Amino acid sequence: MSKEKLIEYSALIIMPALLIWTVPVERIREAIVIFFFKQSLTWLFGLLVVQLGLIKYPSRVFSKATNTSFTYEFWVYPIICIIFNLYYPFGESVVAQIWHYTVYSSAIAVIEYILERYTQLIKYENWAWYWTWITLALTFLASNLFYRWFFSL
Repeated sequence: MSKEKLIEYSALIIMPALLIWTVPVERIREAIVIFFFKQSLTWLFGLLVVQLGLIKYPSRVFSKATNTSFTYEFWVYPIICIIFNLYYPFGESVVAQIWHYTVYSSAIAVIEYILERYTQLIKYENWAWYWTWITLALTFLASNLFYRWFFSL
């Protein structure tokens, strides 16, 4: 098995385990809403960047179905977004809230950069790590605003 397939299959298994570990039973309804909202954003933007030739995903599961990364756009990132929103520092200082965005966006951007450099999971064509960071922060913001609106927080 290639390292790319090992990474993808591991992510497909690890992410649900992370959900079980981090999402309290009484907040499952919130997690589902966040998950589906984030999927709608990432699926749309993921397809857009691939079709515009900004990013390529040379190795991916469901390679015959789509040119984007199912694992990342449809599974990993929406699950991370659940954790981001459920543990968002509501009521804390602006600095704490900005720090929350910074940590999540930076961690994912660093991991993606490492994957881009050392695997065939993602290749930047007309893209850079900072575009990833910016789009992550903006989609986290959109999901957080939707989450707060939907649940009247």
